[in-house]
Amino acid sequence: MKVLFIGGTGNISTSVSKLCVKNGIDLYLLNRGTRGVEIPGAKVFKGDISDIDQLGSVIKDHKWDSVVNWIAFTESEVERDINLFADRTKQYIFISSASVYQKPPVHPVITESTPLYNPFWEYSRNKIACEDRLNRAYREENFPAVIVRPSLTYDTVIPVALGGWTNFNIIDRLKKGDKIIIHGDGSSLWTITHAEDFAKGFVGLIGHEQATGHAFHITSDEILTWDQIYQDVADAVGVEPNIIHIPSDFICRVDETQTGTLLGDKARSGIFDNTKIKMFVPDYKAVIPFKQGIKRTLAWFNADPKRQVISKELDDMLNKIIREYEKK
Repeated sequence: MKVLFIGGTGNISTSVSKLCVKNGIDLYLLNRGTRGVEIPGAKVFKGDISDIDQLGSVIKDHKWDSVVNWIAFTESEVERDINLFADRTKQYIFISSASVYQKPPVHPVITESTPLYNPFWEYSRNKIACEDRLNRAYREENFPAVIVRPSLTYDTVIPVALGGWTNFNIIDRLKKGDKIIIHGDGSSLWTITHAEDFAKGFVGLIGHEQATGHAFHITSDEILTWDQIYQDVADAVGVEPNIIHIPSDFICRVDETQTGTLLGDKARSGIFDNTKIKMFVPDYKAVIPFKQGIKRTLAWFNADPKRQVISKELDDMLNKIIREYEKK
């Protein structure tokens, strides 16, 4: 198969790219080459998907079995792709987000038929708009769209609600014994998926003719409380966490930027039914428990001090939230 990834070297997509090459897929990557990640065996188009004039000259002589856009976030970007690839690919996979699912949920278990509704997060509403446009394109224009909704998926990021992701603040605070904020009472349930596990399900969808017109989420079946998640991170560091529980709505009142990612996502329990992806990709199974996976992630951060970015602005905000809460 001849496959084009728009992006392909990010936190999730790097593992998918590597598995594609391992499985003998003729993989092309279109990106700006700014991440410094190499995928041995993949062919690289260096360019910007938003530069249509440049892009046309790069891909005009190519047709694809599958095109995957890892970095589309708005309806206009999807519209551009529909126009660009309508006659150039047999399959187009859009990377959406599990945050599109109904918030707050009215049923604790999420399936692909769970309604899409998120009044808290513009990012999620934009993804819903993208999905709506692709569904119309499939129904009305026979555009071969497939939608994939990752949940909290990690490899080269630290998947906690506050103090992590590309920042190293959570690890620095753990080592110093500073207070670690856990939203709510820490008992809500969540699902975290390692990118290498996600890749197995995703690669099984590439070129899958029966997947056209469908949406899928691909997650682990491991369900943890947020207390357990932070404890696993602390265990990987080798310390006992100094935890303070703070209600999500209080956090968002102090720091409005957290509204989307908390009230629109992580403050709600996320339990995913993976029946559908396992039906289409029968050998899909997530096998990396978070307790092991987070150690691999920390080893990646520790391998290069330049990756250990500690944001003073973020640390100041975390301390402000704690001070405001303790004044109550």
